[in-house]
Amino acid sequence: MNKKKAKLVYKPNSFDIIEEGSFVVCAVSGKEIALNKLNYWNVELQEAYYSPLEVKERYKSLRNKK
Repeated sequence: MNKKKAKLVYKPNSFDIIEEGSFVVCAVSGKEIALNKLNYWNVELQEAYYSPLEVKERYKSLRNKK
């Protein structure tokens, strides 16, 4: 399969594929995440995260903005 960035809409327990692709990009680290490995995202921000470490970083940065 050719590597192509997918476009998704993140929902509370799932996501809809708007544009077919094989990966998305982590909003914090910039790492590629294969769709079959995607486990972490934020519905409100519509962002994907590579791992819990990136989730923690994002929430910490949001808290510091307040």
